[in-house]
Amino acid sequence: MDKLGFIIQARLGSTRLPGKMKMSFYNDESIPEIIIKKIKDRFDNIDIVLATSDNTKDDYFESLTKKLQVKIYRGSESDVLQRFIDTADFFQLDGIIRICADNPFLDVSQLEVLVGEIDDSDYISFCVNGNPSIKTHFGFWAEYATLETLKKVQSNTDDIFFREHVTNYIYTNSEKFKMKFLKPIDIVNGRNDIRTTIDTEDDFKNLAFIYKQLKARYPDNFGIKEIINFLDENPEMLNLMSQQIEQNSK
Repeated sequence: MDKLGFIIQARLGSTRLPGKMKMSFYNDESIPEIIIKKIKDRFDNIDIVLATSDNTKDDYFESLTKKLQVKIYRGSESDVLQRFIDTADFFQLDGIIRICADNPFLDVSQLEVLVGEIDDSDYISFCVNGNPSIKTHFGFWAEYATLETLKKVQSNTDDIFFREHVTNYIYTNSEKFKMKFLKPIDIVNGRNDIRTTIDTEDDFKNLAFIYKQLKARYPDNFGIKEIINFLDENPEMLNLMSQQIEQNSK
């Protein structure tokens, strides 16, 4: 592996919660800002790039990335696969750690595990209850793919769905790729009632409340174990999550 980079996927044009990427989530910080700071605190030798669209409504990210001193690339709004390929090509990245900007509870300890497992695989992900982590509602993990792999996807399909969902083609056609799935921490085994990814206004309100409570309890850092223990102590929060999972199937 010659050069590795984090690519954070973000745009303001959400259909269910427009503008969520610049809304104050905690302590006057937006979700992308929280995620970028988490990564910068733990990884000081890997490039961080925010990949957004060339739509003028995403100009917000220009000022955000300048403030946080990370790179930005602007490309296709609808063809997210192309945006990732162009981003990696521009910054000469051979390997990509893909992070969704609607996951404020990203666990950087598990991110370290992912980075440490990078080898000659085409694709690496955590396998959670039999599914690639990106196909779950947890929102705790990132995934890895090589630029060469994404270009292979591009040449193999013109399907709009696979162009919008960058890695879906890879794990639905696993026989075409060298795959590696990692085991997550045991506390998530058998759990299907946890959702910390943000799609709706209800998600945003509920998770901002939970995040605030966890920061009060663990001001330095918290991860999956602390999050799940807190939720188990607050079943009303789990009930709200279960309702959101039913309404937002993956």
